[in-house]
Amino acid sequence: MRLLMLGGTEFVGRAVTEEALARGWEVTVFHRGRHEPPRGVTALRGDRGAADGLAALEQGEWDAVVDTWTNAPSAVRDAARLLADRVGRYVYVSSRSVYAFPPPAGLAEDGPLVEASPDDDEVDYAQAKRGGELAAIEAFGDRALLVRAGLIIGPWENIGRLPWWLRRIARGGPVLAPGPRDLDLQYIDARDLAVWALDAVERGLGGPYNLVSPRGHTTMGELLETCVRVTGSDAELRWTDPEPILAAGVQPWTELPIWLPRGELYDALYQGDVTKAVSAGLRCRPVAETVADTWAWLQELGGEPPQRPDRPSVGLAPETEAKLLRG
Repeated sequence: MRLLMLGGTEFVGRAVTEEALARGWEVTVFHRGRHEPPRGVTALRGDRGAADGLAALEQGEWDAVVDTWTNAPSAVRDAARLLADRVGRYVYVSSRSVYAFPPPAGLAEDGPLVEASPDDDEVDYAQAKRGGELAAIEAFGDRALLVRAGLIIGPWENIGRLPWWLRRIARGGPVLAPGPRDLDLQYIDARDLAVWALDAVERGLGGPYNLVSPRGHTTMGELLETCVRVTGSDAELRWTDPEPILAAGVQPWTELPIWLPRGELYDALYQGDVTKAVSAGLRCRPVAETVADTWAWLQELGGEPPQRPDRPSVGLAPETEAKLLRG
C-alpha cells in the first residue's frame, strides 16, 4: 500500500506513519519541515497555509491519504480536491466535537451535527473539524473515512494531558486527585487509532466512526493509580469531590487535564457510542500499557514533552493545588 501522510512527524500523524511503516507500506510524508520525519519515508515539503503550499503534491498517486488538519477547513478542501483523482481513499481524523452541543450520553454517528462549511477559514474547533469532514466528502464521496476521535493520549502526545499527570505524580507527595475515583473515561491511544484507521483503509471502509475506547475501559482512579505505579513515586493520591474543586475556580480539562465532572460536557466526551467502530475491529490496549509507554517516551526526552504552539499549556498551579489540599 502507498500512503500519503499529511503531517506525520508529531503525535497522531507520527503514530499513523510508524504503523504504516511497520506494515511495510510505502509512506510519503508531506510536512512543513519543523520536525524530522521518521526514517524510511519519502519526505515532501510544503505549507498548507501558503498560496502555493501544495505544489509538492501536484504529482504522485497513493492508495490512501491520512489528514489530521485541525484549522481552516479550506485547507482540507484544497488538498482533497487536488488529490481526488490520484488517491483511493481520504482518511480525515476528525473529532466527536462535530456533534451539536450538548450531545446526549450514548450518541452514535447519526446524531445532529454543528453547522459548518468546507470553505470556512476562521472558525472554532467544532466547525473546523466538521468543515474538514465536508471537504473530504465533497471531493471523495463514500471514499472518505471520517475518524471522529475523542480524547487522544499515548506516546508523542504534544497537548500535555497525560504527560502533565505523569510528571506531577513523579514529583511525589500529596497529589490532588479529582473524583470520583470510579469516574469512567473514554479515550483512544494514538497507536490504536492508527491501527484501526489503516485496517479500515485495507477493508475499504468509508463514512463516520466514533473512535474512542468503549465505555468502562478505564476510570480516573485506575489512570492515576497506574501513573503512581509506573513512575515508582511516593505520591499519595488525595481523592477530592468535584464540588470544592469547582468552588475554587479550578477549570476541569485544562487545569486538571483529562478530568471532567459528570454533566453535559462529561456526557459529550466520555459517554459516546462506539458500537460501530468496535464492530469494525476497534481494539484498545490496556490503560497500563498506554501509561507505561508514555512514561518511557518521556524519559527518552529527558522528561520535557513537546508542546503544540497553537494549544495552551495544561496543568494546575502548585499553589492552587496546595491550597485545595489544605482544605
